[in-house]
Formats: sequence, C-alpha cells, structure tokens
Amino acid sequence: MTDATAPKGHPIGTPEQLMNPDYMPPLGKAVPLGLQHVLAMFASNVTPAIIIAGAAGFGYGSNSPDFPNMIYMIQMVMLFAGIATLFQSIGFGPVGARLPIVQGTSFAFLPVMIPAVAGQGVAGMAGLMTGIVIGGIFHFCLGFIVTKIRHALPPLVTGLIVLMIGLALLKVGIQYAAGGVPKLGTPEFGSLAMWLPALVVILVTLAVKFFTRGLLSLSAVLVGLVAGYLVSLAMGQVNFGSVANAPVFELPMPFRWGIEFNAAIIIGMCFMAIISAIETVGDVSGITKGGAGREATDREVGGATFADGLGSAVAGVFGGLPNTSFSQNVGLISMTGVMSRHVVTIGALFLIVCGLVPKVGAAVSTVPINVLGGAVIVMFGMVCAAGVNMLSEVVWNRRNMVIFAISLSVGFGLQLEPSALQHLPQTAQVLLTSGLLPAAGLSILLNLLLPEDLH
Repeated sequence: MTDATAPKGHPIGTPEQLMNPDYMPPLGKAVPLGLQHVLAMFASNVTPAIIIAGAAGFGYGSNSPDFPNMIYMIQMVMLFAGIATLFQSIGFGPVGARLPIVQGTSFAFLPVMIPAVAGQGVAGMAGLMTGIVIGGIFHFCLGFIVTKIRHALPPLVTGLIVLMIGLALLKVGIQYAAGGVPKLGTPEFGSLAMWLPALVVILVTLAVKFFTRGLLSLSAVLVGLVAGYLVSLAMGQVNFGSVANAPVFELPMPFRWGIEFNAAIIIGMCFMAIISAIETVGDVSGITKGGAGREATDREVGGATFADGLGSAVAGVFGGLPNTSFSQNVGLISMTGVMSRHVVTIGALFLIVCGLVPKVGAAVSTVPINVLGGAVIVMFGMVCAAGVNMLSEVVWNRRNMVIFAISLSVGFGLQLEPSALQHLPQTAQVLLTSGLLPAAGLSILLNLLLPEDLH
C-alpha cells in the first residue's frame, strides 16, 4: 500500500489493513512506529531494575564492586522485554496473543521484590530470581484458567489492589527524590541540590504531557528524565565512569546469582502473577477494542497470559524481572489506529539489541537517583490514579463500602506499622507487612462471601 493510494488521514494503509494484526505496513513507516512503542515504555521498563538494585544495595556508585550487577540487570530487563514481546507478537503454539502487545518490567511486583532484597546485596538476588522463575511458571499455568476466574476479581477488588500497589511505592519515590538511601542521615538528604533535578523532571513531564501531542506527549516521562538529567549534569551529579568500563557486547548468563528457595518470595510472586494476569486480560481487551473495534477472543486472552508467564520465567533464569503487558502502549495503538503486530516486533528487536550491549545499560545507570525519583513520583502516582479510576466503576452500596473499608484499613495499616506483626514468623512478616497481600486476600474473600443484597 503506497502513500498515494492510502485514504486521507491513514497514510499507512486502508482501514481494513490497519485493523488487521497480520498486516505489515511499508518498512519506512513500520520502523518509526516500532521505535515509538519503545520510547513510550522505555523509562518505565528500566526503572524497576534500578530500584531493585538500589534496594539490594549495589546500585549506588560505579566504584562499588557490585555495581556491574546493576548494569547487568538493566541489560536483562531490556533484553527480555524484547523477547517477551516477541512471544506475544509472533507466538508459537498456544503461547502469544499474536497481537501488538508490548511487554515490559512490571511495577506491580515491586512491593514484594523490594523487601525480599533490601540491604542484602548480591546475596539477596538468588532467592528473588528463583521466586521470579517459579512465579512465572505459575503465571503461565494461569493461561489455562484465566478466563474462568475473572468473576472473582471485579473492579472493587482489582482497583483496590492496584491502589495498594501504588500506595506501597509512594515512599520510594519521595526517598529517591530526596537523595536515596545513601544520603539518609546526612545533611544532603532532602537538600535543594537533591530536590531541584527531581522537581525539574516532574514539571517538564507535566508540561510535555499536557501541552504537546503525539509521540512527544506519550514520551513525557522520558523527556522529563532527560531534562532532569541535564540539570544534574550541570550540577556535577553525573558520573560516567561506568560507561567507559562497560564492555560493548555481553551474552546473558543463566542463574548468575545461583538458586535459593524462599517461601515468602515464591508465594508473593505467585499471588502477584494473578494480578498481572488480570491486568493483561484488560490490556488485550483494550487493544482489540481500540484498534479493531471487537472483543478479544479466549485464545488471544489465554495466549497473552501464557506469554506473560513464560516471559517472566525465562527472564528470571537470566537475571531479569517479571514481565507484563504495558498499558501505555495500548493507548498508543488506540491513538495511531495501527494494529499491526509486526510493528511491535520491530520495537522488540530494538530492545533485544540494546539488551546485548552493556554500554547502553551503563549509560542508563548514570541517571542520578534523585532524577529517577522525580520520574517515579509521577509513575507511582499514576499507579494510584489507575486504581482510583478502576474503583470509579464500582457501585458504592453499603456492601462494597464495607469490603473496601476493611481491606484498606488492614492492608494500609500493616504497611504503616509493620512492627504489629513482629511476633509472626519471618516468612509471614515479609508477606503481610507490604499490606498488599492482606488487602487483596480480604477483598477477594469478602467479595465472594458477603451477600449481594447487603444494604
């Protein structure tokens, strides 16, 4: 299809072609569309790796002997986001929706992953990665039943869970913007020098998001990060030593940090896999409705869930983090109207190339923690907003208000006062003090048990 014969407003193809996932646009159009998908998700994809490395304690300086592990993690989240995206867009057997679904590292797992590695350095990574692998396998198995369990997770439950994920992460954003764990207890923590680049990120992100259009608007967080980065560079806060020392090419290493079975991490990962699977169901439906004006088929929903789980399990083997479908890319498809899965495949190949080049990961790792803090304040706030948006679909009768009130009170209360559970076994403390598991468990249980006619 040439530009001359395309209908006005659709220079890439006919309306029928645009709604067809198997349609391949002209390469000159497909490549920039694919890169657009990468730009829209790039900052959100690499941020969890930086947060986990920082929480573990090896992400705070190129002079640390453990710092190369942070670069490696950034590589792996790029590499396996690309590979998991190929699972979705190309697929094989029952795996993959064969739709333009972009996979990336999930924020939803952070409330489980952060306490799992906090302060443990490299020693904490074996248990985390083993949990990711087992959680990914569990997630894969959900593909067989995901369409049958949706009734147990209405917007009241899923909205509360997403809200709790955001609330659990808000402290991380503020802490990072103020200077992060290395600055805690020092005069520099919370100083203007720390806050200024973070505030620049927030203000530029808001300006670009609401006063521009198209790709620039969709990449607002990335643009904000660049602006904050330039300010921190001018203030002497950027260290390029890691870039010079990073190799040009490196292959992933299976079980780089070993294998360790930790019950709390495994249970937490399996539970969050359920949440991620439900999120993917929503994203698949959003893509088919926004891009093709139809409902998603059971095969597409099941295939997307299989790909989610397999992508996470494989990533964990090589030191990556759990993957899920990225909602911002669903919005991008609705905006462009291009349903071609081959466009997303091009973006996936670009991510894979970046993941094999450690210098790219090293360049990303030069972003100061306070600059990243400005970005995650926006991102984590949006997670909370997404939960509130889902809750807006709820009919707020007395029954639903009681379910929400009890679940939120117990979950958020335990998050604020974790010492209330100090007499429980360590595994139970890890699972419950994030607040996420008790809030989700209570909301699911009460929703199933309380009668609908409770007024």
